[in-house]
Formats: sequence, structure tokens, C-alpha cells
Amino acid sequence: MKVLVTGGCGFIGSHVVDAFVSDGCDVVIIDNLSTGTMENLNVKAKFYHSDICSEEIEEIFHDEKPDIVDHHAAQISLPLSIKEPLLDAEVNIKGTLRLLDLSRKYGVKKFIFSSTGGAIYGEAEKVPTGEDYCPEPVSPYAISKFASEKYIKFFFRQHGLAYTILRYSNVYGPRQIPHGEAGVVAIFADMLLSGRHPVLNHFPEEKQGVIRDYCFVKDIARANIIAATTDKPSIFNIGTGKATHTLELYALVVDVIRKKGLVIPSTFDEPLRDSARAGDIQVSILNAAKAREEMGWESAYSVETGLAETVDWYLSRGAGSKKGKPAGR
Repeated sequence: MKVLVTGGCGFIGSHVVDAFVSDGCDVVIIDNLSTGTMENLNVKAKFYHSDICSEEIEEIFHDEKPDIVDHHAAQISLPLSIKEPLLDAEVNIKGTLRLLDLSRKYGVKKFIFSSTGGAIYGEAEKVPTGEDYCPEPVSPYAISKFASEKYIKFFFRQHGLAYTILRYSNVYGPRQIPHGEAGVVAIFADMLLSGRHPVLNHFPEEKQGVIRDYCFVKDIARANIIAATTDKPSIFNIGTGKATHTLELYALVVDVIRKKGLVIPSTFDEPLRDSARAGDIQVSILNAAKAREEMGWESAYSVETGLAETVDWYLSRGAGSKKGKPAGR
């Protein structure tokens, strides 16, 4: 089976590539390296340095003729989507539409799409939130993901292109960059290991920060492997269903780093404070019962286990310092 993974050198996409390669698949990657890096490239995959918005990717479809397209390339910044909604739509909507049309033209058997459960439901009244809840996206990023889902369903009805849509909760793990629009785990770990005092963004009425459902990236990758053989076109939430305040997450990251033998100053026991970002929602927790019942998927990693593996990855890259010494000093 040949799988084309867009964004296959990025944080999540590279783990998905690794999982498909381990599963014995022939893997092709399209990535413009805007956020991904060659360091993440699986050497057993075939790599094309290209952009999903460019016309030249048709040559890749023509030459490779993939059985499955697993689409992870995206404009991922929520704040940037608010600042530049046209750019967000160009990449996330038009880019997806181009891939769908080429998939139709070149006989792709299945289209797997990485959507967002962490943003698409908005401030849901029902928590944990299931797939039957009507999405109320409050940012252009979430709107573009929801619009892409609609186009995917259209291509199924009109052209018979099978699909699986995976709505991810907040994903964290090794290879997540701490720069620009990054996940909070990456930001906390990088700052603490370099001796800088992290900032907690929160709404005025909730000093513990927002509530999120944190899912380890290897659990996410495994969901993609299962989705490749799932017959019924459908949408699945992929998350743990467990609520974690940002302040609780911060304390867990500090604890994990200290257990590695690194010193975090006691002045860092509490993070600095700042207001919530534009487009942030207060609570996002996914009900992933459908994925468990219909796909046989459920999260295998606890937050503590996932954080320990994530910190180990940062340390393997030279972050922090020797045991017993202050981190980053």
C-alpha cells in the first residue's frame, strides 16, 4: 500500500510517516518545510519538497499514484488565522481542495484528514464533546478545518472518494517545536530547560488556565494507521477525554524535569501570568467513545508518561544541563 503524507516532516506528520513505514507501507511525503524539518524525515520515505498549493504536485500524483492520501499539511497558527484569514483559507481550504481533486483524478482509494477537535466545537455546552455536537468554530483556523470537512464529504457523495476525518484534541510530544505557534507543552519544556520562566495565559475568571484534553502524538499516529483500514466513511474524535488545567500541566512538566535530576528554581514553581490569546476557548475535552467502539482505538499514554518521553527527547537534543545543576544554566 502506498501512502502519501502531506506535512510528513512536521511534528505530527513525521510520527504518522514513521507509523506507516513501521507498518510496511510505501510512504511518499510532500512538505514545503515551512514548519517541518529535514531532521524529522524518515529515510525510508520518498520526499518531495513541494507545496500543496502549487500546481506542480499533480506531477507527484501522476508519478506516484498513491492508494491513500493522509493530509496533515496546514497553516496551524490560530492567532495568525485571525490576523490573516485569507492566508489561512488559501492553505487550509484551497490546499485541501486541490488534494481532493487530484485524489479523484488519480484514483486514490481513501483520504484521511487531520482536523481539529480542540477548536472546531468552540465553547461547547456539552463536555466532553462528541462528534454529534454541532461545531461552532470561533477562529478562521477552525472555520477552515470545518469547511475542509464539508468538501471531503462532497467528494465522497459526488465522486465516491472514501474518507476518514480525525478530529484531534491538543497534541503534544517529541518534535513539537517551541517557537512561533507551538503547543504549550513544547513551550513550557523548552523554557524550563533553558532556564527561562514560562508564562501561563488565562482568562481573568480562571486563574488555573484553560482546560484541555492532551493526547500524545504516538497515540495520534496509531489512529491514522487504524483509519487507513476503516471501511465506513466517518468522523472520529481522537483524544483522552480527560481534563487538564494549564496550571496542572505546568506543574507536571516541572515535576517530570526534576525527576530527570535537573534543578528547576523554586521561583519557577508558579508560572508568570498573561491574558488569554485571541481566539482561545475556555474548555475543550473530547468524547472519543466512537473511536473506541468503531475503530478499536483509545489512548494508551497517560499525560505523565507522554511528558516523560517528551522531556527525554529535549534532553537528547542537548537541552538542560548536567544532573544536579540548574536547567539551562
